[in-house]
Formats: sequence, structure tokens, C-alpha cells
Amino acid sequence: MPQSAARASETRQWNRLMDLAEIGAIAGNGVNRQALTPGDRAARRLMVGWAADIGATVSIDEANNLWLRVEGSDASAAPVLTGSHLDSQPKGGRFDGAYGVVAGLEVIAALHDAGIVTRRPIEVVAWTNEEGSRFAPGCTGSMSWAGTHDVHHWDEVRDQEGVYYSTALAEQMKAESDLPRRPLGSKPYAYVEAHIEQGPILEAEALDIGVVTGIQGSRWFTVTVSGESAHAGTAPVSLRKDAMIEAMRAILALSEAMHDPEDVLRFTVGRLAVSPNASNSVADSVTFSIDLRHPDTETLRRRGDTIPDVVRAAMRACTVVVRESFHADPLAFAPAVIDQIEQAAHAAGFSHRRIASGAFHDAQFAARVCQAGMIFVPSRAGISHNPAEFTSAAQLAKGTEVLLRTVLALAG
Repeated sequence: MPQSAARASETRQWNRLMDLAEIGAIAGNGVNRQALTPGDRAARRLMVGWAADIGATVSIDEANNLWLRVEGSDASAAPVLTGSHLDSQPKGGRFDGAYGVVAGLEVIAALHDAGIVTRRPIEVVAWTNEEGSRFAPGCTGSMSWAGTHDVHHWDEVRDQEGVYYSTALAEQMKAESDLPRRPLGSKPYAYVEAHIEQGPILEAEALDIGVVTGIQGSRWFTVTVSGESAHAGTAPVSLRKDAMIEAMRAILALSEAMHDPEDVLRFTVGRLAVSPNASNSVADSVTFSIDLRHPDTETLRRRGDTIPDVVRAAMRACTVVVRESFHADPLAFAPAVIDQIEQAAHAAGFSHRRIASGAFHDAQFAARVCQAGMIFVPSRAGISHNPAEFTSAAQLAKGTEVLLRTVLALAG
């Protein structure tokens, strides 16, 4: 049967995304389905059931990455890999991550429906903890698989309730003890990830497909300012060791130091934790996050390296510790995969352009193991990490059609 007989189902894909969106649903059509939670497990079980319906084998590895595999005609051939993640931000949308996993499932479902067996096996993966909203940093599953860090590297990381990453991972592995295990790590032939753009460019230019050329670099820091608690009504201001005031001073200094007249650099303080967090007590401890991004390696390193000195200079009476938790240099995807995606979009008759990713993705680490690339579809108003995140069923289907054509070309 010719490969052209395989057709992705827009309706089936959309219905599956909506089924997933019911797990962890929040107001405004959003999702709160953070990594290694009961909601995360429920979403994964849905994927396991759908995979079983088409005869795909299911397994998990030591990092709790979930694998769905269909065999090829050549058992010795390296597989073509596609996928993304199922975890979300606390106030996330229905499509970030989940679309890439469901699109991968739709690819192997379409091939099953058409009776097509590729030469290479095809694997769909749902990576663990891509978002990093519960356990920072993100992409711990793909980094463990790629060998960037050992799977136990984040054992002592805690969420806001004090739960250790190692504890949550062990709980999830126990809950999925009925699923077959596979070794951590592998050597695929290629990796292709479909994702919503999370930016406004494709919509603004009325384009169907973004052919992703690479991902800008990221550095994450955690800053802990330590002072001394005191009574808000009796402690003289001049004698206080006020961690809140000094943390705010540091954040303002960083904001000025990270200013970029070209507006290319991205600097964000998105999380603030205060102790004792009482209205009539001086704060004795404040911890805040820093997310720094830039597409140029040297700029990212130079700007990031100044952060500890800027923070220390802002201190008056408090002490401070600055810890870098994540560093990924900018990445260029494989030209051969970029070209293949572009050819697939052209063959399908979809408008497209080459585009760089401002957000990091698991593909950033898969690309360290094999040739890799990404496919973007438009995001309405560029909104993401927000319940208002939206991409239409038709737009998603076009992305999946390009993914199907690309996977077929790579898998043979």
C-alpha cells in the first residue's frame, strides 16, 4: 500500500486532546497537570490505553519517560522518535506539550489504519517533567535520557510543599509498576517534535507551519536572601535585616543590568517565596527565581555570569546565595531534518517559514543524541502557559500532517 494512503484524523486527534484536557481542568479552559502527580499519571494511562488499541507496545524507563513503540520491517534499524510532554504549568493551557504527544500517537494510528509498516520502528515518547513548574529545572526526563545529567541529579530538589523529586518519582514508578521497563537512553535515527508556537509570528503572518531552526539558550538561577525576622511594629527600620527589601533591591538592580536595547534578551523573575510570610513580621528569608534567555551563546554566558555580582552588590544587611540550576546553550537543529520538514510542508501545500524557538523543549536534549527538528503550528495571539492558550483543530491537523510526512520520510 502506498505511503500516501496514511491520513491523520483531525477529529480523533482533537477529541483525544479534549479528553486529556479534562484531567486537571481549571477555569477558563486551562489545565493544572503538573509532573509526577495523580493527574499526570491519569493522563499517561489514557495514552497507554490508546496505544494498546493500535497494538503499540508500552514501556517506561528509569526517568519515568513513557514510550509507545510500533515495530518496523527491519528489527535492527534505529527508530524514528517523536513526542513531547503531558505535564503543564499550574495555570497552563490544553495544547502545550500534550499536542506533540497526541500528534505522535496520531501518526502511528494513521499508519495502523492504512496498514503501513515502515522500515524503521517508530517510537512516541512522553517526557517526564518538561515544564519544571513543580520541580525545577524542567526537561529532567529528556536530560536523564540524553545523559546530560544522571537521573539522580535532582533527587534533593523539592517542590513548594517540600516533597523531594526522588520521592515523587519513586511514587510514580510504583504506581506504574505494571508497565514494562526499558533501559534509560537509546540511539534513535532521528527525533521530531510537534508543538504550538507559543509566540505570535505564525498567526501574524497567516502561516500554517513553522519549520524550527533552533532554540535559544537558557540559564536558570535561584537566589536566596537571608535576614532576620522581627516585629513590624517595634523593630526600627534602620536596625532591620529585611530580606524582602533587599530581595526587591536585587531584583530591581538585575532588571536594570539585564536591559537590552534591542529587546532580544529575556529576563524574568517568576517565583517569589517569603518566610515567615506574615503581614506583621519582617521577612527573614526570600527566595526568587531567575530565567535568562538569549539566542547567542557568548551573550548568554556573559550576561548570566554577572548575576551573582549584581545580587551581592544589592545587599546591605542580609546575606545571599545564588545557585545556577539549569544551563542550556543555544542549539541549531540538524539541517537534514529542517529540510525534510520544509519539504513535507511544501508537499502538503501548507504555507510555512523557518523560525527559531524562544522557549526550550525536550528536543533541545534529544538533539545531543541524534539528528532532530521541530514543527510549530500557530498559537492564537501568541498566548501560552495560560488557560487562554488556543490552536484550532484544523491548525493542529496541518502540523500533524507535516509530522506524518516527515516521520514517513525518515522511517522509510
